[in-house]
Amino acid sequence: METTLFTLPSSKFPPPSSTALSLKTHFHNPLLLHSTTTTPHRKPNLTIRSAISRTKKEETIETVKQQLQDCHLIAGIKYKGFTVQQFQQLRTTLPETTKLIVAKNTLVLKAIEGTKWEALKPCMTGMNAWMFVHSEEIPAAIKPYRSFQKEKKLEENDFSGAVFEGKYYPPEEFKALETMPSRAEVYAKLLGSLKGPATSVVGTLQAPARNLVMTLKAYVKKLEEESGAGQ
Repeated sequence: METTLFTLPSSKFPPPSSTALSLKTHFHNPLLLHSTTTTPHRKPNLTIRSAISRTKKEETIETVKQQLQDCHLIAGIKYKGFTVQQFQQLRTTLPETTKLIVAKNTLVLKAIEGTKWEALKPCMTGMNAWMFVHSEEIPAAIKPYRSFQKEKKLEENDFSGAVFEGKYYPPEEFKALETMPSRAEVYAKLLGSLKGPATSVVGTLQAPARNLVMTLKAYVKKLEEESGAGQ
C-alpha cells in the first residue's frame, strides 16, 4: 500500500498576507472593499432645515404675542452668562402671574410691532430674557429677581429696561417701578380721598394702577359735575 505524505509549505513560499487577501478579495469583488472604505457622506437637506428653523421662529413670535394679552409690564433681563440651572431656579421664584421667556430681540420686536410695547426698542441689544407680568402688583413681580440677583451675585445681569403703561423705563429708573404702591395701598388712599373734595380723588388717580383709573374716571367726572351744579 502506498502512503501519501503531506508536507508543510516551504518558507520560500509564505502564506499570503492579509493585504494580499484584501486585494484578492477586491479584485474578485471590487464593490466589497469600496463599500466599506469610501462610502460617500450625504449632506443634510438644507431646505428641510430652513423650514424647521422658520417654523420655530414663527412659534416663538406667536408665544410672545400670547404673552402680550392682559400683560401689565414687560421687562428685559441681561442673561449672558446664565446657566440652565440658574434659569430653572429663577423660574421657581417668580409668581405664577409672571412668565420668563428666552427669545431673540428680533423675534420679540416682530411680535410687539404695531403695539404699545414697541417702546421696548431701546433695550433690544445684547442677550435678553423677557419677563411678562400679568398682574398689577408690579413690585411683587420685580422683587424675586432682585433677590435672586443678589443671592447669585449677578451684578452684570441687571434689567435692560421695561415698559409699563406705554412708558419705557431704563435701568436707572427701575426704582420707580420697585417702589410703586400696591393695589391695596392705592385702594386705601382712594377711600381716604373720597372723604375729601373731588380734586383729591383726581390726585389719587394719578397712581399707576391702570384698571383702577379707568374704572373711577367716570365717578370723578360725576363728582365734578355735581360740585359745579351746586355753585
